[in-house]
Amino acid sequence: MAYSETRIVIGGLAHVPFLIFIANFIKGKFGIKTKEAKDTIASEELVNIIEVKDTVVKKRKAEAIKELSNKLDNI
Repeated sequence: MAYSETRIVIGGLAHVPFLIFIANFIKGKFGIKTKEAKDTIASEELVNIIEVKDTVVKKRKAEAIKELSNKLDNI
């Protein structure tokens, strides 16, 4: 038995809401909920940043240079 094109199109369009419902149901079961994601992001601990001061490094470099120069003078 052959079906007309309009009958096939109407039948296809009738199934679209059911397919959308099934897709939303699956997405709801397995998807991440936005509230849970916001809680997880907000509960992370902050990291303290430690800055190195240039003066300490320069003092160490100066001391190392003095030691090397003293050793060279001794040689």
